[in-house]
Amino acid sequence: MTDEQTENGQAAGGYPDEVRRVRAGGKDIILVGTAHVSRESVDLVKRVIAAERPDVVCVELDEKRYEALTRKDRWQALDLKEIIRRKQLGTLAVNLTLAAYQRKLGAKLGVRPGEELLAAAETAAAMGVPVELCDREVRVTMRRAWRAASLWKKGELLVTLAASLFDDTEMSEEQLARLKKKDMLAEIMDELGESLPELKRVVIDERDTFLAEKIKSAKGEKIVAVIGAGHLAGVERALGEDRSAMIDEINTIPPVSPAWKTLGWAVPALIIGSIVVIARNKGAAVAGDNILYWILANGIPSALGAALALAHPLTVLSAFAAAPVTSLTPVIGAGYVTAFVQVMLQPPVVREFETVLDDIGTVRGWWGNRLLKVLLAFLLPGFGSMIGTWVGGAEIISNLF
Repeated sequence: MTDEQTENGQAAGGYPDEVRRVRAGGKDIILVGTAHVSRESVDLVKRVIAAERPDVVCVELDEKRYEALTRKDRWQALDLKEIIRRKQLGTLAVNLTLAAYQRKLGAKLGVRPGEELLAAAETAAAMGVPVELCDREVRVTMRRAWRAASLWKKGELLVTLAASLFDDTEMSEEQLARLKKKDMLAEIMDELGESLPELKRVVIDERDTFLAEKIKSAKGEKIVAVIGAGHLAGVERALGEDRSAMIDEINTIPPVSPAWKTLGWAVPALIIGSIVVIARNKGAAVAGDNILYWILANGIPSALGAALALAHPLTVLSAFAAAPVTSLTPVIGAGYVTAFVQVMLQPPVVREFETVLDDIGTVRGWWGNRLLKVLLAFLLPGFGSMIGTWVGGAEIISNLF
């Protein structure tokens, strides 16, 4: 170690504190902690890579996020039908929300979100240095975070994300300066950490471990790793430990618990069983009245949801028709049916893909952009169907007595 290279946790090579030099597994690893919306981070990344001339550059990206940074037409390339088929509309909504929030911050700071990660890849490529994507797949992170949170915490998170879209509060100079030095994700987790510790564990702590193990396994004796400042301390600590045994577990989407699966089928079984018992004890006419009530209790709120989304009239009709049926199976929800119908009838045009990150931050945009209207046609009918299931179910079960 030279005079310019100090021990772990200290500035190295004349660099600021955001750069740490770690010796792990016989490799010289230079960690560069960045803010994802900071011009200073872009310049620092270029300077470190050029000065160190490493054997490999690791970046805090997975393939999907790397593609999002390098492909300007990424939103236009979305296959909405395939996303609906895979039941990933909720993931799409969260991705769009986070992307819009980052874009809003980037506009205030004069830099594109993630530009320092792209600069790392481009600088390495110009020098003939290989680049390795070292982050966990974003889909795995989001699914694990969602499964880790309780129902109440899920609601709290969704409200927080929704509020961030429409928050036009001007940032102070102090806040802007802090964001230039701190990873945006860490800033959010600091705010939510006390109330949502399970999310911090998945989004920050698990990824610290994943990043550290991927960095250690990168080919080369000298590695520059560009990561968010929020991961800097955790990755530095993880590099000094052997956490390889944890990788398979934290890189797996946990299955739905048997209790939830049981509940998912128990509710429709209870409804159908109740109608059968009513038919035997009180006659077919009473059972028929209960079936009609179930259809109306599910169909009307779901159709109203589609109507509130200003969806196509046939989407509204499909909501009314689908909700009473989909409520009796946990396999598919009414929202996925109505979203698919809406895509078929009013597919988004190219311009709407291009403006979606701007439109998502305005009320008018949600109802004016056809891509966002598909999300509304998914969320609102689904919510209406959920209400109808509880209302209709309560009525039918009460008629047993």
